[in-house]
Order: sequence, then structure tokens, then C-alpha cells
Amino acid sequence: MLHNPYARFAFSMLIFGSNGIVASHIPLSSYEIVLCRTVLGGSCLLLFALWQHELGQLLHQGRRILWLLIAGLALAGNWLFLYEAYQQVGVSLATLLCYAGPILVMILSRFVFGEAFTVPRVAGIVLVTLGMVCINGVDFQAHGLSWGMACGFLSATCFAILVISVKKVQGLSGLVSSAAQLLIASVVVAIVNLSAPVPDIHLSLPAIGWICLLGFINTGFACCLYFTCIQALSAQTVSICGYIEPLSALAFSAIFLGETLTLLQWLGAVLVLGGVGVAELRGHRIHVQRN
Repeated sequence: MLHNPYARFAFSMLIFGSNGIVASHIPLSSYEIVLCRTVLGGSCLLLFALWQHELGQLLHQGRRILWLLIAGLALAGNWLFLYEAYQQVGVSLATLLCYAGPILVMILSRFVFGEAFTVPRVAGIVLVTLGMVCINGVDFQAHGLSWGMACGFLSATCFAILVISVKKVQGLSGLVSSAAQLLIASVVVAIVNLSAPVPDIHLSLPAIGWICLLGFINTGFACCLYFTCIQALSAQTVSICGYIEPLSALAFSAIFLGETLTLLQWLGAVLVLGGVGVAELRGHRIHVQRN
């Protein structure tokens, strides 16, 4: 089955959609979870890139290597804020908040690359904005901007910076770019962890197993699947099948974590995912390292 690029891509999206569920079983802070994921996943991708003899591409980047460094910083921020949002507001809401990232990319692209605002893009921005109001409006009115909500928005912002930075880097395969981003991010996350207080933690064998699953399978293996099949698929196929990730994240969080959304929040979820879909399916899809 996994010889079929469609099956490989769909399977990788399902794996990515389970990230929040796997992380919920790891008794570490969000910073420590991200450190484990970047180190283990980055090591996997580095070994795979060495096996494919692709690392030499980095020697031809010149000044553009700065954009790769920025991408690594943005990836670190994207994951740090996302996993903190997982712990603060749950997998469902964190996933939906982060999915505002593609819309932020479209807005920033207007000023960074001079890309015009098309009717589908404007419609997508409006739909996502309405969806965010439905998802967070009641809580925001009652309690103000919570730290979990802020982390979700910051994760989306870092995602947008990540996409812009990756677009500035040319001549790198997705595999090499992702390996470099993960290893750069691991250094940043390690520094963040060193500056934070470290409680005494005794990891059980099951917890270590979940950490290995997140790093090796949900990051290393899934990214290898993603980048080895993506070139064989059309942009429209990638755009449509990409929605397996957030939809599976919502389903997994409901089944395994018992998280539920209100009717208004479900309406917001439809608006957010639909808005991104309207904007992306009629535009150009940018392929970057997945969250």
C-alpha cells in the first residue's frame, strides 16, 4: 500500500494528526517535549539525507543560509508555542488556532513578495477570521486573551515566518531543508530548556516509548514519507489531502482525550478549514516542514 504516493501522503497526514495525542502521554514540559522531537526527528532526517547523498546542497546556499537559520528559529517557535497550547487549551483548539498560519502567509506574501490579493484569498481570510471569532469569541469575552490562546496565535505566526523563510531558500530538497531546520531548532530549544528550571523527573518505560514514538515515527519517519512522495502529487491533491491532518487531530482528540467542541466552535472549525481550503486550492501551495 505504501508504494502508492497517495497512500504514503495520507498516512503521513494521519501520523502528523496524532502528534497532540502522543504528546499528551509524555510527562514533560512542552519545551522538553519539543527538544526530544527536534533532536530525534532531526537525527533521523539527517541520516536519511546522508544516505541519499543530498547534504552537499547546503554548500551552495551562500548568503541564503541566513534564511535557513531564520526558518529553524521559526520552526522552534512554531513547535514550542504549539505544544504549550496543547497543554493549555487542548489539542482541538490548539490545532485550529495554529491553522490560521496559512492565511497569515497569504497576508505577508502581499508585502514580502508582492503577490496580489485574489478573490479566493480575500474570501479565505474573511472565513478564517469569522471562524476564529466563533472558536474563541465567547471565552475571549469572558476571560480575555488566555496564555493558551496566545500560544496558538504565536504558533500560527511562527508558521507564517517559517514559510516565508523557506521560500527564500532555493536549491534545497525538502528532505535536506527539513533536516537542517530541525537541527537548528533543536539548538534553539535546548537553549530555552537550559534557561528554564528543571524539575526532578523520573521517566517510566512507557513514557520513554511515547518519546521515541514522537521523535522517530511521528517526526522522522512521517517526514520521510511526506517528502519522498510529495513531488509525485499535484498541488491540488496535496492541498485537499492536507486536511487529513487537522481533521484527524480533531477526531483523535475527541476519541482518545474526550475533548469536545461546542456547536459554535464546530462552526468555527468548518469556517477555518474551509477558509484555508478556498484560499489554497485556488492559489499556489507552499510546501514546508509539517507541525
